[in-house]
Amino acid sequence: MAISKTRTTKSTMSDHAAAAIESALRTLEAEASGVTALSAALQSDLGPAFGAAIDLIHNAKGRLIITGLGKSGHIGRKIAATFASTGTPAFFVHASEASHGDLGMITADDIILALSWSGEQPEMKNLITYAKRFRIAVIAMTADGTSTLAKAADIALSLPKAREACPHNLAPTTSSLMLLALGDALAIALLESRGFTSVDFSVLHPGGKLGAMLKYARDLMHAGDAVPLKPLGTRMSDALVEMSSKGFGCVGIVDSRGHVVGIVTDGDLRRHMRPDLMTALVDDVMTKKPKTISPNLLASEALEILNSSKITALLVTDGNKPVGIVHLHDLLRAGVA
Repeated sequence: MAISKTRTTKSTMSDHAAAAIESALRTLEAEASGVTALSAALQSDLGPAFGAAIDLIHNAKGRLIITGLGKSGHIGRKIAATFASTGTPAFFVHASEASHGDLGMITADDIILALSWSGEQPEMKNLITYAKRFRIAVIAMTADGTSTLAKAADIALSLPKAREACPHNLAPTTSSLMLLALGDALAIALLESRGFTSVDFSVLHPGGKLGAMLKYARDLMHAGDAVPLKPLGTRMSDALVEMSSKGFGCVGIVDSRGHVVGIVTDGDLRRHMRPDLMTALVDDVMTKKPKTISPNLLASEALEILNSSKITALLVTDGNKPVGIVHLHDLLRAGVA
């Protein structure tokens, strides 16, 4: 009987898993349908209002204030973070807290982006009244173009109505995703209109994986006396001392103008191992035209060169003159991988 129960339990679990997958697919299909409807709306009635909103935000002297409450509030926080990280100064003000002093965070130069699927949340009333009093432009993001919020706004972004993924059509799911998607569309359109580059992005994302991937070779290189260098005509015994003391497993070779013309690595030592190696000149042992990188290229590009060339250190050059050296371990410690 115990075996039978075990089999029954496994069968039941399998049925539950299958039902869960079916539910998940219905949810994804419902939400995908909502985003598809939103895309279609942008190509018709929603398009002009979207363009007007972009122009208004792009030309604003102040910041973009995103507001909402409930699930729309949570979505608003994410949209505000996306705007801020892509070059549009923005922050979130909770619609309820606005009535208890947070209105003071909003200035006459700002623009309000108010999120409310129904457009009838009473908590928005004081905020809209404040905006009208100080002539602060309001952009509404709602599914009801005839709602109180839409009518009060300077620009109404009326989203197409869609059925929630919830089987009772109650829990904000599809609607939340559509608000988020439209917020992302606004942020990216503004990013492109501002000419926001990866350099700008790196300034705003100095931490975490993104920050590491956007660091430059100059940010992680060793410079000055730390760079192992020797001129042409140097004996290998002296080059080996330089290589060992600097700890990079290599030494760059420069000509009379200070230009990099070669490099001596551990591999070169092994390939040229012979009794008179220490009295030989670096000119005869070095690898000519070594791999180098500009200090203004991304550290991720340095990592790509190191991996593809199967080397562990890379000279950083400016106008073919050495200004630093980057080691594989430095890149890995910084999270560039």
